[in-house]
Amino acid sequence: MLCVLYLISPSVKLLIGLLPMDRCSLESAKMLSLDYSVDATLDLWSRPDVQTCTSWNAPIIWEGMFDPELYDQMHKTRGSSVALTVFAVGRYLDAYLKTFLNSSEHHFMLGLPVTYYVFTDMTEKVPEIKLAPQRNMKVIKVERSSRWQDISMMRMKTISDIIESDIHHHFTHVFCFDVDQVFTGRFGSEALGDSVALLHAHYYHLPEGLFTYDRNPKSTAFMQTGDFYYHAAIFGGSWRSVKALTEACYQSIMEDKQNNVEALWHDESHLNKYMWLHKPSRVLSPEYCWDTSIGYRSDIRVTRVLWAPKHYDTLRTP
Repeated sequence: MLCVLYLISPSVKLLIGLLPMDRCSLESAKMLSLDYSVDATLDLWSRPDVQTCTSWNAPIIWEGMFDPELYDQMHKTRGSSVALTVFAVGRYLDAYLKTFLNSSEHHFMLGLPVTYYVFTDMTEKVPEIKLAPQRNMKVIKVERSSRWQDISMMRMKTISDIIESDIHHHFTHVFCFDVDQVFTGRFGSEALGDSVALLHAHYYHLPEGLFTYDRNPKSTAFMQTGDFYYHAAIFGGSWRSVKALTEACYQSIMEDKQNNVEALWHDESHLNKYMWLHKPSRVLSPEYCWDTSIGYRSDIRVTRVLWAPKHYDTLRTP
């Protein structure tokens, strides 16, 4: 059975795609239907300077395409709620966590219930943050790995486990962030979707041949071609979709370990492979994670998250 979904805007009806209903659960179909009803309000033609839609008809979210108040009201009516996961291990806790959390309180999903899931090896050092109503924090102790690469890759299993044990009982959506970032503008309900990926700021304007996919055929992350290059610093979606992604990436990472292989960009390489095989329903523009070292770009009208200064030589374990 095939289900045809349409987006209706003031000026056009856009065919979104054909969904094989026998391959998705009723809950997944309901989530997708809700996504599309909101997306009917998107103005894909307001930004002729950038790509606003993928080849599989998922929107790419840019400033000027959406009405923030309308999105917020729709998601409040639906009862949307968000779990935010962030890892602050080793020296990263002192260097970044307080700024990350304080800035999030000013910009991330304001008006919706949000709980921060902070994973750290030093729970006693997590700073106290004044949280707004409907916002909470859970601090969870994790073991510190000997290499930063393992910390990065093993977060996939940790996220999958916490979704299974806790998050899926309380939240409709999950967003996963690197801690070395700062919120500088609205990161709101327009970013919510069933499966959400982020265009990497350094690659979104380059041809596919320059994307740094893993080119090693021995790795499960191997890719000859792809759609975009996604940044693993931010990804999210419904709890069910994020659980599927993190489980799959963890399994691929462990398969590589058994074969003495390590993907080029670790969990990011595996995320790109997954997102190529399982297309995201929503793509965030580089506004949602911008690096100021790139310099001026006329298409970046606002910055919602900025890369914090990187001090890899002092912060990363060998």
